[in-house]
Amino acid sequence: MPYSGIVLSCEHGGNIVPPMYLHLFRDQKSVLQTHRGWDPGALLSAQLLSTKLDVPLVYSRISRLLIEMNRSLDTKDIFSSFSLPLEDGEKIKLIDQYYTPYRQKIKATIDSTLSSEDKCIHYSIHTFTPDWQGQSRPTDIGILFDPTRSFETEISLELKSKLAILLPGMQIDLNEPYKGTDDGLTTSLRNIYDDQLYAGIEIEINQKWVNKAEHSIINNALIVALPHLQKRKPVVI
Repeated sequence: MPYSGIVLSCEHGGNIVPPMYLHLFRDQKSVLQTHRGWDPGALLSAQLLSTKLDVPLVYSRISRLLIEMNRSLDTKDIFSSFSLPLEDGEKIKLIDQYYTPYRQKIKATIDSTLSSEDKCIHYSIHTFTPDWQGQSRPTDIGILFDPTRSFETEISLELKSKLAILLPGMQIDLNEPYKGTDDGLTTSLRNIYDDQLYAGIEIEINQKWVNKAEHSIINNALIVALPHLQKRKPVVI
């Protein structure tokens, strides 16, 4: 039986650049393999969770360096230094071909969930680089949410508590290494859905564990720990 009310997404699941845009990277194609180009290990985690929990997953494998699925269109970060030089018409094509369909698909998936459930818990799966600007990040798993939204807060605190038991010795942090209120897919969706209907929570896994045994341990812990809804009982007339 599927876990009720859960929707998964993975905005940085790959580092694909369609052939027509490869010229933007020229002799710097290696950057696509780094954390700048994608979130290594994120899609593996998201797909495993989707399979084990039997819940829908929406993901993108287009590199964030071509177009950033996890930023709003009116921000400067939607295009990287590699894609920013494109003509406006080419940028519009990228938005129409990749960004807008992705955003529409995740919204349609949430709407479908809300048509059969009282609430929707949206987990957006990411990984992050263990070192940033010369500083080591101590967080092993970050849970990002908006503290002003009660449903999200409840879910996030429950998840942190469960993971702390399942992953002793690992550091589970709230709103680290980023803030849950920073611009992103979940923050934009909060403007559409009421607090009591929608919880948008980003799960950030430290990339130092990717391709190691600990990654599997973390994935298995998430399978057990992710809060979900009780299945709505059918109405008998």
